[in-house]
Amino acid sequence: MGAVSRTLQKPEEGNSWRMTAAESTGQALAMEAVSKRFPGTLAVDRVDLDVCAGEVHALMGENGAGKSTLMKILTGAFDDYTGVIRIGGREVALHSPSAAKECGVGMVHQELSLARSISIAENVLVGRLPTTRWGVLDRGAMYEEAQECLGYVGLSADPRKTVEEISQHEAQLVEIAKVLGGKPCILILDEPTSSLSREDAMRLFKIIRELKRKGLAIVYISHHLPEVFEIADRVTVLRDGRKVGTRSIDDTTPQMLVQMMVGQSIDEFYSRRKPKITDTVLRVERLTRYGYFHDVSFQMRRGETLGLVGLSGSGRTELARSLCGLEPVHYGGVSLLDEPLEPGDYPSAVSKGLVYLPEDRKEDGLFLRLPVGKNLVAALTGQHSGMGFYRSDRDAGVILRYFEELNIVAASPEVDAGTLSGGNQQKVLLAKWLATSPKALILDEPTRGVDVKAKRQIHEAIMSLTETGTAVLLISSDLPELVGMSDRVIVMRNGRLLGEMAKEELSEEAVLLAANGQYPCRMSGGQQTIHGQGLDRREDSQEGPVSRDQ
Repeated sequence: MGAVSRTLQKPEEGNSWRMTAAESTGQALAMEAVSKRFPGTLAVDRVDLDVCAGEVHALMGENGAGKSTLMKILTGAFDDYTGVIRIGGREVALHSPSAAKECGVGMVHQELSLARSISIAENVLVGRLPTTRWGVLDRGAMYEEAQECLGYVGLSADPRKTVEEISQHEAQLVEIAKVLGGKPCILILDEPTSSLSREDAMRLFKIIRELKRKGLAIVYISHHLPEVFEIADRVTVLRDGRKVGTRSIDDTTPQMLVQMMVGQSIDEFYSRRKPKITDTVLRVERLTRYGYFHDVSFQMRRGETLGLVGLSGSGRTELARSLCGLEPVHYGGVSLLDEPLEPGDYPSAVSKGLVYLPEDRKEDGLFLRLPVGKNLVAALTGQHSGMGFYRSDRDAGVILRYFEELNIVAASPEVDAGTLSGGNQQKVLLAKWLATSPKALILDEPTRGVDVKAKRQIHEAIMSLTETGTAVLLISSDLPELVGMSDRVIVMRNGRLLGEMAKEELSEEAVLLAANGQYPCRMSGGQQTIHGQGLDRREDSQEGPVSRDQ
C-alpha cells in the first residue's frame, strides 16, 4: 500500500485546481473500522468516515470524543492504527506525516504554526523554498510562488511582509495557503474560526465554498453549531471514541446534534435562571485610550451579566484590558463599589475584586508547564497564609472544590496544565479567578474552542457566580451565547459605545445589526436613540485610528 497520485491537479493557467474526470463525483476519503488504542484506553473504536470530493463534512463531538485522534491517524501522526483508509478509491498506508502529504492530506491546525518574525513568503513555502542553480535562495521565485499560493485564498497581502504585520484573519489565510501550496485533495480545518470575528469568519466561509467548488474534500472540525449549519453539507458525530452517526445538514437540527454529542436532550441550552440585579458594582466614566476607544461610560450591577458586543476593530478587548488595569488609559476613570481604581495597576484591581479572564488562555492565562493545582490557586498567593506560615491545606481544599464544581477532567492536580484538553484548561482558568471571590469578573471569549458539554458547565458556573451577587462583563463572538447569557448588552463600534439593548430586545439578528450600526440602541438611561446613519457621522470625529481586536 503506497502513496497515491494527487486527486487535485493544477491547470496550466490560473490558480485553481480541478478533479480528474474519474474522481470528480466519487469519494475522496473513506476510513473504515479505524481504531487506535493507547495504554488502558481505546481512543477510537472502529470508526467509519467518508468524505466526497467537493464536500464540506463537519466532524463534531465533545473534547475526548476521538476527533483529534482520528485526524492524527489521517495525517500520519499515529502509525499504529488498525482499519482501512482509502484516498481517491485507493487503499493507502498513512504511517508518517510525509506519507499523508504524499497521499494528498493537508491539515490547518487550530493553533497556527506560523513564524511571526519572518516573511509571509517564507512561511508559505517553508520546507520547499526555491533556490538558484548555485543553491542560493531565489527570492524572486519565492515571492512569485508565494503570491500564487495566496491567490488560492484570495489574499492580496504583500508576501514580503512579516506575519506580525498582518491581522489574525490574514494569518489564518496564510496558514491555509501554506497547506494548499502542497496541492492536497483532502483539507482538514480544525476550529478555523476560533480566533476570528464573525465578520472574518464569513470571509473565510466564502473561501471554503470556493475551495469546495474546485473539488476539495474538506473535513471541518468545530464545536460551534451555527458554523456547522452555515458551511457543512454533512456532519459526523463522535462520542467516547465511537461514531454516533452521520447526517445530512438539511435533515438535522441543533437540538439533534447536541443530543448526539452529549447523549441526552437539552431543550434550552441557554436557559437562564432569573437573576436578582441590585446596586451598581462597577462604574466606568468617560474612559478613553487614544487610538483604541473614546469616551466610554457604563455601569455593571450586582448579579448582572452584561454583554459587550462589537465587530473586529471595535476596541472591545482593549477596553476590557484597560478596565482592569492591564493597559493604560488617557482619560476617565473606573470605580469598584465607589472606590476609584488606579489606572494601569492590575494587581491592585485584583486585590479589590476586579479580575479578567483573557481570550488567549495559553499565552495570557495559564502556566502550561506547571501542575493544574498550582495554576488553580495561583491568584491566591498571600491569601492562604497565616502567622507567617504557608497553609497548603487551604489550597488543597480550593483545588478539590473546583475540580468537583467545574468537573475538571485530569488524572490528578499534579499533571501539567498543558496536558489537559482545551475545555478543561478553560475550566482551570475560570476556577483560578472564581477562587478569588471576585466582585466583578470580565470574561473575554470564555467558551472559545470548547465542546458543548464544557460550555454548558462554564455557563452554569457563571450563572452560579451571579447568584452570589458578582457582576459579570461577557465579551463573546458566539451570538447565541451572548444573547442567552446576557441580561442586557452594550454595543461598541469603532471605539465608541453606541448604546445598550435590553433583555427583551436581544436576538442574534438584532445584536449583529447593532454591531454594524444598523439597529437602534438606547443610551444609558434611555435619553437618546442612535441609528445607523447617525453612527457613521459620529465615528468620523473620533481621535486616531482604532486597532483590531486581538
